[in-house]
Amino acid sequence: MDLASALLLALVQGLTEWLPVSSSGHLVVFQQLLGLDAPVAFDILLHLGTLASVIAYFWRDIIALIKGFFTFDRGNPDFRAVLLLVIGSIPAALAALFLLDLFESFFSNLLAVGAGFITTAAILALSRFHRGNGEIGWPTALTIGLFQALALIPGISRSGSTISSGLFSGAEKQKAFRFAFLLSIPAIIGATAVEVIKAPAIALDPNSVIAMAVAAVVGYLAIRAVKRFVMSDRFYLFAIYCLAIGLAVTAWAL
Repeated sequence: MDLASALLLALVQGLTEWLPVSSSGHLVVFQQLLGLDAPVAFDILLHLGTLASVIAYFWRDIIALIKGFFTFDRGNPDFRAVLLLVIGSIPAALAALFLLDLFESFFSNLLAVGAGFITTAAILALSRFHRGNGEIGWPTALTIGLFQALALIPGISRSGSTISSGLFSGAEKQKAFRFAFLLSIPAIIGATAVEVIKAPAIALDPNSVIAMAVAAVVGYLAIRAVKRFVMSDRFYLFAIYCLAIGLAVTAWAL
């Protein structure tokens, strides 16, 4: 891809992967509008960039979880957190295993993408009804995981769905934010691994490397922005944008 197109898609990916507005939906819209056809290998590199951003932001938590897991001590909070992340990862793994073809068909259907954005708006609006400062137990972890599975549909935001479901399930804001982002790591790794297997080859040309770095930096800044919105009880405001773009895409599709 030429550098301008690569940078544009990197900015879109970096911002929308973590802001609750759906990166997959935005990439479909931008590629349709601009007539771009990004190679699968390029898409993989962008996802690796945003994966690097979340790992960089939560590296201390990740190290603590790894250490906690190898204690095999159910009394260790980090060991329990790993088990909850496993529980939360199951719905998306099953959905990808049995419904992947269905989800992939939505990427060529603008009406489905528009409906996805509108669904994200509804989910974000529900986050306003945050009702508690509780811990994340297995029922909440499973609920968040079910919403992450729903986010396989383009237009439905992973961060928007998982954070919102944590909030209206009664989890404390910081815990909902942290759990949602940590839960995204195995999901992205799994999805990227599948794409790597399917891709014929991945060429690290200069434009792709620059785009991957831009996606990583922008993604890191987007995570910081999301935390501010969550902690200040303004996360639901993204519903306005998602509703607007959802209606616009739906009208365009019709």
